[in-house]
Amino acid sequence: MSLVETIHKDMIAAMKARAEAKLSTLRMVKTAFKMKEVEKRGPLTDAEAQAILQTQIKQRRESVEMFTKGGRQELADKEAAEITQLEAYLPKVATPEDIVEFVETAIAEAASATGTKPGQKEMGAVMKAVQAKIAAAGLRADGKQVSELVRAELAK
Repeated sequence: MSLVETIHKDMIAAMKARAEAKLSTLRMVKTAFKMKEVEKRGPLTDAEAQAILQTQIKQRRESVEMFTKGGRQELADKEAAEITQLEAYLPKVATPEDIVEFVETAIAEAASATGTKPGQKEMGAVMKAVQAKIAAAGLRADGKQVSELVRAELAK
């Protein structure tokens, strides 16, 4: 079952269970999916749906930060609960140790292909290889964190 179908099924279950908080979160996500489908003029793939979910999570994290700074803790707590609900639909997050392992493997592969250890100039190619390895493992990782780890490993 695709991610879009899973969210639709869970939305119906939340309606039946009268789970208002979960229902409102899933309705917002379904609306975002529908807007993208209309823009694309076709059904979404799972990768596109995951990208939308990640965008929704990022927006909510920014909201939590703003509400906390503004002294609106009840709204920050609501947004944090929505983040938890949305993250359940995404693949598992890669640990920093996993990411370091992927980075080291990608650098070793790049070094064997060219005969020399890659430097900062090859960071883009190494990043692309690391992101592909993370996706192939069925994991997800924050691009900023991956970038920092790649930069640190290339600087060694």
